[in-house]
Amino acid sequence: MQRIPVAEPYLGGNEKAYVLDALERAWISGSGSYVDRFEEQFAAFCDVPYAVAVFNGTVALHLAMIVLGIGPGDEVIVPDLTYIASANAVRYVNATPVFADVDPVTWTLDPADVARKISPRTKAIMPVHLYGHPADMDPLAALASAHGLHIIEDAAEAHGAEYKGRRVGGIGTLATFSFFGNKIITTGEGGMLVTHDQGLADAIRLYKGQGMDPRRRYWFPVIGYNYRMTNLQAAIGVAQMERIDWLIERRLEIAAWYSEFLAESGMLLPAQAEWARNVYWLFAPCVPEGVDRDRLMQRMAEDGVETRPFFYPMHAMPPYLEADGDARFPTTTTLSARGINLPSSASLTREQVRYVADSALRALDAL
Repeated sequence: MQRIPVAEPYLGGNEKAYVLDALERAWISGSGSYVDRFEEQFAAFCDVPYAVAVFNGTVALHLAMIVLGIGPGDEVIVPDLTYIASANAVRYVNATPVFADVDPVTWTLDPADVARKISPRTKAIMPVHLYGHPADMDPLAALASAHGLHIIEDAAEAHGAEYKGRRVGGIGTLATFSFFGNKIITTGEGGMLVTHDQGLADAIRLYKGQGMDPRRRYWFPVIGYNYRMTNLQAAIGVAQMERIDWLIERRLEIAAWYSEFLAESGMLLPAQAEWARNVYWLFAPCVPEGVDRDRLMQRMAEDGVETRPFFYPMHAMPPYLEADGDARFPTTTTLSARGINLPSSASLTREQVRYVADSALRALDAL
C-alpha cells in the first residue's frame, strides 16, 4: 500500500544550488541578492511594481493592517470560510473581524452578504481566494469604492489565479501571499505583500525591519517588527519562481484527472467561474449530502491516502464564537461539514490520482 500525502513541496530545480550559494557568500539573514531577486520576480509575476518579502503569510496580513492604519474601533469584513490567520491578523491590531458568508459556487466572499455587513466602522474588505479560486472582485471593488474602503486580497492559496484575465494580487489596495511548505510555490516559511502603491510598499519595508529609518541607521521613528524574510528562504523562492508556470500547470492537470475520475461520484466538484482561472491549490470536492465526511476520510486513510477537511467556520472558533452562526452563515456551514481536500502535490502521477479517486469511490460505496 502506498502513502499519498495531501501536499508536499516540489524541490526539483535550483533550490539546493541557490541555498548553497547563499551559504558560501555568508548572506543568510534578512539581506542578500536573493531577497531582491525574489521580490522582483514575484512583482513581475503579479504584474505590480512593488513586492516586499516577509517571514510568512500571517505577518504579511498583520503588516497590511498596520500600513493601512486599521486599529481599535475599526472593522474588516472577512469570509466565514477561511484559514484562521485571516481573522487573527485583524485582531492583532485590536480591530474587529466581521464575518460574511461565501458564494455557493465559488466558495469565496458573497458580495451581497458583504454589502449587508458594511457599517460606519468598516475600513476594509478582505476577499480570500480560497483553495485557488479567485473571489468575484468587481462587485467587491464597487462596494469598496462606494464606501471608501480598502481591499486586502488574501491570496495565500492562489498564486497565479486570474480574475477576468488579471492575476490576483494586483487588483486590491494590496495583497498578501504565503509560501508555506504546502503552497504552490514555497520557501518553507515565507510571505509576500504586493501593491501598486509605492507609499504602502515603503511603509511595509519600514515596519518589517524593526521600524528603522532607511536614511538614518539605528534611528527608529515607529515601533516596528522583525518580519524579514531570510536570504536562504528567498534563494529557495527564486528557484521556485523559475518553475512556477510548470507548477501551476501540474495543478491544473491533476484537477482535470480528478474531475474525470470523480465525475460520476455524486460529489460536488470545485467550480471554475466563467470569469476565473482556478489554480486548484488543493483539489477540494464536497461529499454528497448525508455522507459522513469524517468517516470517509478515515476509510481513505486506511488506503494510505492523507486528506484534510475544509476549514472550520470562523463563527465556530472559540475566539470568534457566534451562537447563531450556523443559521447566519448557511453556505459556509454546509461546505465546512462536507468539504474534503484531496492530495494535490505537483509530483503526483495520473496513476496516483486514480488511486486516490478509487479510494474515495470505495469509501462512498461503503458509506
